[in-house]
Amino acid sequence: MSNDKKYSIEVRVWIEETEGAFLGIGKIWLLENIQKTGSITNAAKEMKMAYRQAWQLVEEMNQRAESPLVEKLLGGKGGGGAKLTEAGEKAIAVFYEVEKRIKEFAQKETQNLKF
Repeated sequence: MSNDKKYSIEVRVWIEETEGAFLGIGKIWLLENIQKTGSITNAAKEMKMAYRQAWQLVEEMNQRAESPLVEKLLGGKGGGGAKLTEAGEKAIAVFYEVEKRIKEFAQKETQNLKF
C-alpha cells in the first residue's frame, strides 16, 4: 500500500460582534468594490448581488462597527455614491492581517499532521 495521501488544514475566517457576523470575506469584497466603484449600486453589480442585499450588508456592518465603515454621499448629478471611511479602510487591512496570521498557523500545523 502506498502512503501518498496529502492533507491540509483549511480555515475560513470571519469576525463576530455580539449581534452576529460582522466581517467575513464576502463583506470585505463588498467594501473593496465600494472603494473601487464609488457606489453601493456599482459594487453590487460588480458582485452580481442585489442592490438591496448589498445595502443591508452595509447597514449591518455600519451598525456593528464602532464607527461606520461606509459613508453614503448625497446625490448630485447621477445620484449619490458611497465611500469607505478611515474605519472601513482599516477594517479591510485588519481582516487580511488576521486572516494571514491564522492561515500561516494552519499551514505550520499542516506540516505536523500525522494520521
